[in-house]
Amino acid sequence: MPASTALSLGLDFGTNSVRALLVELATGREIAGAVADYRSGTAGVILDRRDPNLTRQNPADYATAMTRCVRAALRQAARTRSFRPDRIVGIGVDTTASTPLPVDAHCTPLALRPAFRRNVNAQAWLWKDHTSFAEADEITTLARLERPEYVRLCGGVYSSEWFWSKIVHCLRVAPEVFDAAASWLELCDYIPALLVGCGDVRTLKRSVCAAGHKALFHRPEGLPTADFLNMLDPRLGELRSRLYDDACTSDQAAGGLCATWAKRLGLPEGTPVAVGGIDAHLGAVGAGIRPGTLVKILGTSACDMLIAPHAGPMPDIPGVCGVVDGSIVPGYWGIEAGQPAVGDLFHWWVTNFDRRKDAHARLTAEAARLRPGQSGLLALDWNNGNRSVLVDVRLTGVLVGQTLLTTPAEVYRALVEATAFGARVIMERLEEHGVRVREVINCGGIADKNPLLMQIYADVTGRPMKVSRSAQTCALGAAICGAVAAGPQRGGYRTVEEAQAAMCGVKRRAYEPVRAARRVYDELYVLYRRLHDAFGRTTDGAPVGRVMKDLIELRERVRAAR
Repeated sequence: MPASTALSLGLDFGTNSVRALLVELATGREIAGAVADYRSGTAGVILDRRDPNLTRQNPADYATAMTRCVRAALRQAARTRSFRPDRIVGIGVDTTASTPLPVDAHCTPLALRPAFRRNVNAQAWLWKDHTSFAEADEITTLARLERPEYVRLCGGVYSSEWFWSKIVHCLRVAPEVFDAAASWLELCDYIPALLVGCGDVRTLKRSVCAAGHKALFHRPEGLPTADFLNMLDPRLGELRSRLYDDACTSDQAAGGLCATWAKRLGLPEGTPVAVGGIDAHLGAVGAGIRPGTLVKILGTSACDMLIAPHAGPMPDIPGVCGVVDGSIVPGYWGIEAGQPAVGDLFHWWVTNFDRRKDAHARLTAEAARLRPGQSGLLALDWNNGNRSVLVDVRLTGVLVGQTLLTTPAEVYRALVEATAFGARVIMERLEEHGVRVREVINCGGIADKNPLLMQIYADVTGRPMKVSRSAQTCALGAAICGAVAAGPQRGGYRTVEEAQAAMCGVKRRAYEPVRAARRVYDELYVLYRRLHDAFGRTTDGAPVGRVMKDLIELRERVRAAR
């Protein structure tokens, strides 16, 4: 099929919903899109009021929401006279990560079995589940002692948000789930396996994106050795034999769309389905990432993505989330950092402290009338922990400078500024270790809809802020991978770079730093770094470095005594 008529379908599995996007391969024009929410829990997330660290999802929601949004997108596309489903030459998938789920030998989630349907530990362990913070510390300590190379390329610290810490925690709190699981799949591996009808957990293709950034996979060894895992628990060493030895980049095909799902979605059987990837990493693809470009995906959290060529050895970058070969664009090192609360942070403030109609818009307008430094407030953006560069989920938020005259809009602006300061910390860490940032492209709903935030980011960092042309870069990146998995023989592309050249772009307007604002923010940033280091570091005699964790431990003792 000629590229001028071919389409690709991108499926973006987010924290609360699934998005389907149909894209023309020749131009990147988005001809149809639809969203379907997950129906379980609160906004698709299963929570536990007794444990704020627990966040899970019902795997059944993935299939039903995907069906609804794909069919809705096809109905929308059908209004275009030239549209036919057989113009769709490839399908790509991105998902949150690390979101592992226990499955049986046939790739069926345990949560779909009647015996486990009400067992929260048999559900998918959503990326922002932090119940395994103790296990993450244990893995970090053991790796530093026995196999320091395991954590060298993930910033020196293993996270409670990642694959192994969640499985170890499940083993300890729910051994009946661990024992019943033939294997564990990342969500970005499960969805392609579902679509291609893979019924054997031993043969499905695994994503190097998730394996490398979340499961300590590095070639040539692959996953951590059984000997290392045995030191954590002998049952983990035995599990390793039921996982995988190799992983694939997201430009490869996981297989063809099976008959069952072709009928269910209304798509041609055999359509190539790409190996899955993490949402932020494929979002970087959709934003047009290249060497020297930092892509910021701004949503409920923020993910910072760069790629570096294989020109020499990749430097260690303490405090980043990972450096993995081929995790973003094949043939390049993929570098990930990020902040676990951005949109979530603003939503928390508006939901709990400003009940006015259209509170987000009102607070944004009021905050825009304030000058930098006018409120006398300074915040730390750690309400969901710190992912980079401290890598500590048991850090919490701070707001300094409140008076009896402080307004909700002043706090709102201080929270936006805090996320901008956190972004600057990450950029400075990258450049300190030899990774140049020549341009910044922002994407996601916040970048597209919040000019105030974009201007503050430009002023705080001293860099122009560009915005991706597409408002759905994660789904677009997935569609690009679907187009490359299809290959030129079906009307697709040979490489990711070739597809990006045709399908990606930025908006005409860029947000330029304002000199006067930059001067004030430089002064505020010095104060931010003093707070950052005082509360975030427990070494070097930091006087309040334990306060946040001591408060958490006191809270947990009080709750346990009830």
